Amino acid sequence: MSEHRRKPPPPQGGGRAAARRGQSGSSSGRRAAPRGATGSPADSYESSSHGSESAGPGGEERSYGGRAEARRAAQKGSRRRAAENAGPGGRRGGPGGPSGPGRGKGRATTAPGKKRFIDYPRAGKYGWRRWMPSWKLASGLFIGFVGSLVAMVGVGYAMVSIPNENDAAKSQNNVYYWADGKQMVATGTGVNRQNVSIDQIPEAMRYAVISAENKSFYQDSGVDPTGIARAVVNMARGGQTQGGSTITQQYVKNTYLSQEQSVSRKFKEMFISIKVGAKLKKNQILQGYLNTSYFGRGAYGIQAAAQTYYGKNAVDLQPSECAVLAALLKGPTYYDPAGNQDLDKSASPQANEKRSQDRWRWILGEMHKDKRLTDAQYQKAIAKYPRPDGRKATRGMTGQISYLADTAKKYVLAHSDITEAQFDRGGYQIYTTFEKSKVDALTKAVKNVQKENIDPKHRDLDKYVQFGAASVKPKDGAIVALYGGDGYENGHFTNNADTSGVPVGSTWKPFVLAAAMEYGTVNSKSGEGVSPLSKYNGNDHLKVRKPDGSYYLNKDNSYFFQENESNHPWGYITLRKAMEQSVNTPFVQLGVDVGMTHVRDVAKKAGILEQSMSQDLNPSFAIGTSTPSAIRMADAYATFAASGQQTDPYSVTAVKANGTDEPSFAKPKPKLTTAMDANIANNVTDVLQNVIQNGTGKKALALGRTAAGKTGTTDENKSAWFVGYTQQLSTSVAMFRENPKDHKLLSMNGTAGVDSIHGGDIPTQVWTEYMQAALKGKNDNGFPKATEIGSVQNEAGAPTPTPSATIKPSPTPSDTPSPTPTETTPSPTPSESESCDFGWGNNCNDVGGGTGGIGGTDTGGNTDGGTTPTPTGTETTGPGTTRGNGNGTGNGTGGFFGGGTG
Repeated sequence: MSEHRRKPPPPQGGGRAAARRGQSGSSSGRRAAPRGATGSPADSYESSSHGSESAGPGGEERSYGGRAEARRAAQKGSRRRAAENAGPGGRRGGPGGPSGPGRGKGRATTAPGKKRFIDYPRAGKYGWRRWMPSWKLASGLFIGFVGSLVAMVGVGYAMVSIPNENDAAKSQNNVYYWADGKQMVATGTGVNRQNVSIDQIPEAMRYAVISAENKSFYQDSGVDPTGIARAVVNMARGGQTQGGSTITQQYVKNTYLSQEQSVSRKFKEMFISIKVGAKLKKNQILQGYLNTSYFGRGAYGIQAAAQTYYGKNAVDLQPSECAVLAALLKGPTYYDPAGNQDLDKSASPQANEKRSQDRWRWILGEMHKDKRLTDAQYQKAIAKYPRPDGRKATRGMTGQISYLADTAKKYVLAHSDITEAQFDRGGYQIYTTFEKSKVDALTKAVKNVQKENIDPKHRDLDKYVQFGAASVKPKDGAIVALYGGDGYENGHFTNNADTSGVPVGSTWKPFVLAAAMEYGTVNSKSGEGVSPLSKYNGNDHLKVRKPDGSYYLNKDNSYFFQENESNHPWGYITLRKAMEQSVNTPFVQLGVDVGMTHVRDVAKKAGILEQSMSQDLNPSFAIGTSTPSAIRMADAYATFAASGQQTDPYSVTAVKANGTDEPSFAKPKPKLTTAMDANIANNVTDVLQNVIQNGTGKKALALGRTAAGKTGTTDENKSAWFVGYTQQLSTSVAMFRENPKDHKLLSMNGTAGVDSIHGGDIPTQVWTEYMQAALKGKNDNGFPKATEIGSVQNEAGAPTPTPSATIKPSPTPSDTPSPTPTETTPSPTPSESESCDFGWGNNCNDVGGGTGGIGGTDTGGNTDGGTTPTPTGTETTGPGTTRGNGNGTGNGTGGFFGGGTG
């Protein structure tokens, strides 16, 4: 029965209600108390809810207007009591609840919940307050995190040990191997390393390092948290870890033999640094740092550095010298005054000496500012820069071995995570591509030709002559031989085979021709390629026409004139003939017509590094103002030998550390890429074969087998090249003179007792003698036959083209159509069978004119043009005009590849 229909309570102690209560009490093992006896709210509720009719003992008499009003009052009281009984775990039963002794009919509440260890989300809270952690929870988590961190630091601190500088001083040999697996040389830095005590390190050296790198060294804890955080963030971004910011951290880094780049290693270094700072005295740390630091040239430690750079013991160093050595710690590659262009082209001797002097001056100023030098000491130290000694040959690094090892080392550093300092510590086995027999043959060829032609003891102009050469396998890229110079033992530390700075001259012209065949010219129809039979004006001293028809000007607005090696009046000659005789003017105009960007792109795809190319794409770019290395020139010509397939050169096949493969070294996997269409490359080869058979490279005929190549000579005769190839080998040879003081190129006019040196002279002799030995016993594979390519696209102003090869020429063709048959008397032209093979063979002679016959023996032949034109301020001749014989008929015979014109 619902509450609002319940009858008035019977007298105390009797009635059905009492009986029911008694039954309830008996069922639970105890007698229920009569309502009102406990004084509980439930008892009061019953009393008050029925107080309109009678009041029980102790009850408060209250009257209501009726049953409905009493019911509403009871409901309000029930809700109020339920709210009061709610606890942290939710609603629960109170004394008047479902489990309480005063349980009333129909007023049930939830059972009490268990209290949670972590009250989250928060109970009894609603909305955002439910998700806001309490201060107890937040403080508990913070204390737990700090405690865990402290425990981790404690464990890390306990697990690491203090480094031993003597352990770091242990070095091993690096062993180099020939291509056949036999040992080439074992060289290391152990003999160039010796630890010294702090009393043998001058105070000036100590303070130079402190003033330059860590002014607070004697006061700080040895750890720079900001630097560590920066390194960790940088690693997370995929960058370098960077070095420690304090001397203590750098000492730890020097002695940390594992070179793994990881966050865990960085934290381990931090723990070691903390322990070192706590356990070692500052002077012990400084001593360890200076004994383990790398100063370049294979010198570890201050004692080795003092001997390497100044030939004295560390204790005898002067303050000024100490500042120079302290500057090296910034990075010996860039602060060694001797330069290190083998590792970075920007590390030239001139640039390095300037950087060294600037930092030397700054370090001395900081020492003076920090009161480490008195005024008098500072003035004495800053008075003169103490230039270090030059490089010295290390054990085993003599002859060509020094350059072979240098090339291999540079390749390893560029293709692995190994740093120079780690590499010089030793313990590596380097397997190279160099073949001893070919290296010896190349060295012998240079020495023989040098002895035969160069006499520096009796001719001043023969002094400072240098050679550089390299030999590469086409379709593979393996460098099998190189010649880098006279050897470290003779004071020559620059690797001439792998350095830039020597212009290549006319050996660049094949890239111009290949670009013309691939892209055509501004006058081409639908980008059709240019045939090597196209004719361009080959006369000397010509203006160069821009694509818009205007002419190039000098800075003073005078006309720019391109010069040839001689003033021979070639007239309009085919590109094939121009290549044969290395005539400049046709290729300069062709380069402009094709677009120098196309020429650059073709050279790059062939294997030339973009950074070695001239950045100024002016007309002279077409005739070799760029300065690639001998290795890269041999590799680029190997692309022609491989019918347009290019692969990068390499010198190392494997690197092992203590007998196991070095994981960070990327083993070369020769990958052929198509740099140009096969027929373009084969046509270039066909043209270059003609250079050897009939042109400036005739001395290479002594090879006695099929070969192609190009000579090159630069402006003022400062360098001479020959680059040639067979299908088995591509080899480049460079010859030049260099001032040993400022490393500037000198003219070779008068060298070897002749007026000038050309690529077809001494460089071709070296190439031929080497290739004879290197290819001895090998088959003569010839070259793939070239097929007709492009169309004849003559320069504006050229005579009417000769008949096409696919049409049998008439017995007396005329270069210029005649209005009437009797207006001119053309020269007879032999049939194809009389002059050359049908197609694109090598038996064709394009004779340019003058008194020359087959092979170009006239006064303008067999020479190379220079790279830098000589502009003049006045216009004397224009395109289409010549000096001397003009465009008249020459004395030589014309043919399929010639026009019969001079």
